[in-house]
Amino acid sequence: MADNKSCGENLMGLPEIDFTTFVLSLSSSAMVHLGETPDPSTGKVDYQPHLAKQVIDILGMLKQKTEKGLTDEEQKLMCEMLTTLRMKYVNKVG
Repeated sequence: MADNKSCGENLMGLPEIDFTTFVLSLSSSAMVHLGETPDPSTGKVDYQPHLAKQVIDILGMLKQKTEKGLTDEEQKLMCEMLTTLRMKYVNKVG
């Protein structure tokens, strides 16, 4: 198996991706689509509930498919993120 560093990832200056950063990244994306936070690339607040729902559904599927392989901390993070995002979605969309 090839070492990730041999593909130049260490030169990109980005933090290492683990499960937690991946989940937080998806959650941040959903928050942007819910209009809860500005898009970091444009600085604009843009409400796109259909995209937020898609990201929330992806997180739900990810939780379901990985449940048995997650640490207790990762399971807690998934539950908290999904609960928060689903509540915000329902409050925004109705």
